[in-house]
Amino acid sequence: MTGVSAPEHQPFVPDGSRIAEFTARAVVMGVLLGMVFGASSLYLVLKVGLTVSASIPVAVIAVALFRLASKAGVRDSTILENNIVQTAGSAGESIAFGLGVTMPAILILGFDLEIARVMLVAALGALLGILMMIPLRRTLIVARHGELKYPEGTACAEVLKAAELSKSSRRGAAAEAGRAGVIFLGFAIGLAYKTANIALKGWKDVAEKVFGAPLAGGSVGIEVSPELLGVGYIIGPRVAAIMCAGGVLAYLLLIPLIKFFGDALAVPLAPGAKLIHDMSPNQIRGAYVLYIGAGAVAAGGIVSLAKALPTIWRSLRGTLKGYAGGEANARRTDRDIPMKWVLAGCFAVVVVIMLSAPLHMNLLGALAILVFGFLFSTVSSQLTGEIGSSSNPISGMTVATLLLTCLIFLLVGWTGGPYYVTALSVGAIVCIASSNAGATSQDLKTGFLLGATPRLQQVAILAGALASAVALGPILLKLNDAATVYVPVAEVAPGLRTDAATLLETVALEGPQSLADGGRYRVWHKTDIAGGPAGKYLVDASGRAVYLVDPGINGSHTTRPDGTQVRKYDAPKAVLMSYIIKGILERQLPWALVIFGVIVALVLEMAGVPSLPFAVGVYLPLASSAPIFVGGMVRGFVDRRRNRLAAYARASEEERTAAGDRSAGVLLASGYIAGGALAGILIAFSAGVLGDFDRAVTAWSSEHNPFFEGGASDVLSLLPYAALVALLLRMARESVTPAARTPA
Repeated sequence: MTGVSAPEHQPFVPDGSRIAEFTARAVVMGVLLGMVFGASSLYLVLKVGLTVSASIPVAVIAVALFRLASKAGVRDSTILENNIVQTAGSAGESIAFGLGVTMPAILILGFDLEIARVMLVAALGALLGILMMIPLRRTLIVARHGELKYPEGTACAEVLKAAELSKSSRRGAAAEAGRAGVIFLGFAIGLAYKTANIALKGWKDVAEKVFGAPLAGGSVGIEVSPELLGVGYIIGPRVAAIMCAGGVLAYLLLIPLIKFFGDALAVPLAPGAKLIHDMSPNQIRGAYVLYIGAGAVAAGGIVSLAKALPTIWRSLRGTLKGYAGGEANARRTDRDIPMKWVLAGCFAVVVVIMLSAPLHMNLLGALAILVFGFLFSTVSSQLTGEIGSSSNPISGMTVATLLLTCLIFLLVGWTGGPYYVTALSVGAIVCIASSNAGATSQDLKTGFLLGATPRLQQVAILAGALASAVALGPILLKLNDAATVYVPVAEVAPGLRTDAATLLETVALEGPQSLADGGRYRVWHKTDIAGGPAGKYLVDASGRAVYLVDPGINGSHTTRPDGTQVRKYDAPKAVLMSYIIKGILERQLPWALVIFGVIVALVLEMAGVPSLPFAVGVYLPLASSAPIFVGGMVRGFVDRRRNRLAAYARASEEERTAAGDRSAGVLLASGYIAGGALAGILIAFSAGVLGDFDRAVTAWSSEHNPFFEGGASDVLSLLPYAALVALLLRMARESVTPAARTPA
């Protein structure tokens, strides 16, 4: 220590400046962009359990749209208006992650995804996380400015600064327009590619190869999708490679091992219900490997949280000191929402949680939300500043919340079905709160660097969060309904019956199959395996089971009775949450397989390899992690080329990463993600309306299109994907030139 105090931070916009900031057009644009990127993030988290930050793409789009409007005579935006847009627009991504990680578990536990429950969890968790972050701002953002970097927030501030400075030159304005054009190009390509691939059956969507002896049961595959390629580019080569390595372990070691040792068994090996000899690789994965993956994910999350314990303690201690530290400064750049409104808001949220019937909440659950919500919102805000949003172990915090909540419930004897919903509601609200607290921290860091008014940012993200919560709930339900298969009971449990007089709830079929069967049936939630698998059944008035309802999220039946194929959503982390709840409250887990997964995670940690991304790879299909690996390898090649430039010879690792995050490659990848994911959502939504069209196109492509069906289809389907990869590589390489000059 030198004894010399650090100079006071000087923001880009001085405190005394009065320029347009919280305007209606900025808030509306931010809310709308937040819904779009939130929907694409929800689609991603259901498929692969990951999301990517939306702040920089939203900021770039905002700058471009406002400048385009200014050419028509409308006033151009200020840098603080653009900051409000990205602040309001960033809320959707964090809410999508929390919803996708937790709420699908309700289906796996045998309950329905009620719209009121989903929207309440989303809105209450988002509000709680934002409100709990507000008192932490002075401690984490201001007092520890030089210590906590908040990488995504800092990168976003640099993008907005560069856009503002470019206004003074025609060349700079053209450059910013070009950056936005890259995002829109990626969006258009992702949308068109996904539509041609999935809706028009232009080529096979998963190229795969199943091996015979001596690697019987082994297989490789790749989903040729733009959104997963974009995810891999953004998260980078290391995490992408570790994730794919988990898939390689599952598909080229674990599944062949189970096939090798179990092929001669004369009876099914629990928890499987079929002979291993008769199982396909995917059936072996569903019966055994998923439990190993779930154990590895749980252990990886807990290890990540344990590593953060020193940080948790420092953060809590610093926060308490911050509370004790004097009156609020009256400067514009230091004005928060008043503490009385923050406390009133937190109290109101807890009251609504208590009174909301869909959450099945009680006093103990509400107290758990309050305690764990504050703890993990604080932890999330701190960790985001140290390691960034992408590495923030929100899943580990959610696992810890569920473990502790379920253990408390077990001690007091609360083990029935309704307590599943209570425990999951606690975990879901805390997950969304901690995720949103981290996102809010990044936004407030951006505002701190730019000279924004914190109070206005806080109001903007509250507005964005509420709007996204309202929008994402119906999207989640619709995605599930569109991929739900009503399996005739004759295929899974012939002759299954129950007492219809005890069943009060009645429903009709949803989605494409409702066109062929418009009748209403009674709902039977079967919890045992006597006579047929456990699950949700539709029963006629006589008590005869007619359909097994196989959900779109984490379902196992991929073919409808008319022969059409359905793409299910694996929702890897939601499965883990359901296993924790059922495993603790009902002791219904194959613990040997789960412990195998725990050991895998611990071995990786002992070898110095981050276990959580590897564990997610073990759980996911290899076809989902392989395109992420391809995107990561492209990013690694481009980054190595950039780092060899003289301008970056003395740059720190943080500066090199920041330069990569601002590159054209990241912008194009963001467009791929948004366009591909939005196309996937729209195709899923239209499944019930365009069922005849889909069947006709599928039939024609199966007969006449060698890219879709036939001996060479797996290889041919890689050709359009190779073009997608080549464009990403070219755009990313063009941004790496000596003109890149010095790192920011």
